[in-house]
Amino acid sequence: MLLALCLMPSFSAAAAEKGVWVEATGTAYLGENDTLSEIKKAARRDAQAKAIEQAVGVFIKSHTLVSNSQVAEDLIYASVRGKLATVKLLGEGWDDKEKNLWTVRIRARVEPTYPGKGGDFSAQVTLSKAELKEGDEVRIFYKVSRDSYVYLFSVAADDSVTLLFPNGQQRENLVKTGQTYEFPPAGSPVRLKAMLLPGHKGKIAEERIKIIATKEKEDLIPLGFQEGMFKVYDARSTGLVSDLVRRLNAIDPADWAQAQAVYTIER
Repeated sequence: MLLALCLMPSFSAAAAEKGVWVEATGTAYLGENDTLSEIKKAARRDAQAKAIEQAVGVFIKSHTLVSNSQVAEDLIYASVRGKLATVKLLGEGWDDKEKNLWTVRIRARVEPTYPGKGGDFSAQVTLSKAELKEGDEVRIFYKVSRDSYVYLFSVAADDSVTLLFPNGQQRENLVKTGQTYEFPPAGSPVRLKAMLLPGHKGKIAEERIKIIATKEKEDLIPLGFQEGMFKVYDARSTGLVSDLVRRLNAIDPADWAQAQAVYTIER
């Protein structure tokens, strides 16, 4: 079953792209062999790390996922990181309750950065047909540049994510470098058919298949993604794009790769 999908990012707040101001508190304990100078530096590093972490959360939320095929989509927002542009010390001193705890409060402006994705780690995905009518059968072909674990998703216009592979019938998703794979696999009784989301308005929709390849096996299924083998799911019954983004953001950008295939379905 091929499901309606569209995964598109655009900033809902342009200011976030230029950086955001956040406040953070860092702490460090004074050990027997530590000097005051050392723990002051440690506390400031802790405050800076927390400021960046807080700002990255703002960057992720500031991306609006929209159903607009004219917006370029690369999932690069899932690898956004932060860099300190300005740091202002608001105060520091010994904690009121913990006498050996040094506390630092800062106000920092953090700018988003987008590390190079994956280096030589890449994924490719194509479809047997790019222009489909409802009910047409279609096959997905994919390969990766290194041994990795592959996940195939369809993402609907309402941001609902459906997991096509792995699934209950095919749980093993480790694939080998340079080899072309097919989904559904040759000889499988499963058929992948083009279907629009229930209630879709209009006669045609542009949709996508997304492949995510990771160096290590990732436990993505507990995020709430339903299997898209026999049913079309909407946002009320399966995981959302934001769930996938948050999970990918926790993975080092060099440890995953992605690609997409675009197609249209016509009633």
